[in-house]
Amino acid sequence: MSDSHTGPALGSITVFSLAIFLGCYFTYSAVQGDYGVFRKVKIETELKALHQERGMLQANLAELENLTMRLSDGFLDLDLLDERARDVLGYVRYDEIVIR
Repeated sequence: MSDSHTGPALGSITVFSLAIFLGCYFTYSAVQGDYGVFRKVKIETELKALHQERGMLQANLAELENLTMRLSDGFLDLDLLDERARDVLGYVRYDEIVIR
């Protein structure tokens, strides 16, 4: 009896195919999965944008706190009060000429 195999055994092909499939799956997951490289880059970009937005909001908050402090009872800025009265109430002084 001569047992000649002309091709690889079915088990070898199955193991090799499974190894290739698992390698492709883990490579895909490492690049595009929930914890992959692309997701990490996206999260870092969003983090930078949120830090910039936080900086702008902090500056806006500081400006509003300054204006609030300047209009408070303990501190009265006459220039700011004059500006707000002109803007909100439409006041003008008697020696000014209004052009519309």
